[in-house]
Amino acid sequence: MEMILLVLAMGAVTYLPRMAPLTLMQNAVMPQLIRSFFRFIPYAALGALIFPGILTSAGPERMPAAGIGALLAVGVALVSENVMLVVAAGIAGVFAANLLLY
Repeated sequence: MEMILLVLAMGAVTYLPRMAPLTLMQNAVMPQLIRSFFRFIPYAALGALIFPGILTSAGPERMPAAGIGALLAVGVALVSENVMLVVAAGIAGVFAANLLLY
């Protein structure tokens, strides 16, 4: 029972700070500059999460393969908005580079 209460408390502590701004600032009027700033936060966060993974995914000896996959993924991302296509292109690029280079 203690474990269930602990999990519920951890869920509340995690959920409340994320949900509070959405509910409290639902009808807030913000200047255009701030709204445009907030639109870029998901992209910046996603880039900050993905970039270290690119550098460490293939290991230090296969860094060129990871770089080729990343460049291919960026190229597809510039042309398409489909995230699954971008991820598939990156994986395929690393796979092909591993076959050709090593």
